[in-house]
Amino acid sequence: MLKNYLLVFFVSMVPVVELRGAIPIGLGLGLPVLPTYVICVLGNMLPVPFIYLFARKFLIWGYHKPLIGPICKFCIVKGEKGGRKLEEKAGKGLTVALLLFVGIPLPGTGAWTGTLAGSILDMKFKDVVKACMGGVLLAGIIMGLASMGVLGAASSLFAV
Repeated sequence: MLKNYLLVFFVSMVPVVELRGAIPIGLGLGLPVLPTYVICVLGNMLPVPFIYLFARKFLIWGYHKPLIGPICKFCIVKGEKGGRKLEEKAGKGLTVALLLFVGIPLPGTGAWTGTLAGSILDMKFKDVVKACMGGVLLAGIIMGLASMGVLGAASSLFAV
């Protein structure tokens, strides 16, 4: 049982997969819903401070390196472009916009991407953590309901 919880914890830390993949894995392994949710949220949030503090510095450092330069340049340019677009649309509601971005369980949205975007936009650490925490909680609820079949059952009520 401990192995399964550790697996779910570490899977929730992996970029792209994050808690969106860890919750279905945990429920598929027969783990109870609430402990799986809590473990996944903790695992998904653990990298956030490190991403905020070091990812931008690493990308700037690697910008002119021959091997990793193109990847770093792509990440910085893409992040700044997307971040500025989000900033224009959101205005003063940037924290809420980031929360919704992180909370929608689609590929490319999540705590890793949201934290990097917040870092590139020079948002305050506290605001980034709040937005990511709220988004991760929201994504966890959505994925938990979807994994248990609740969203599928609800959609049949509205079928024409």
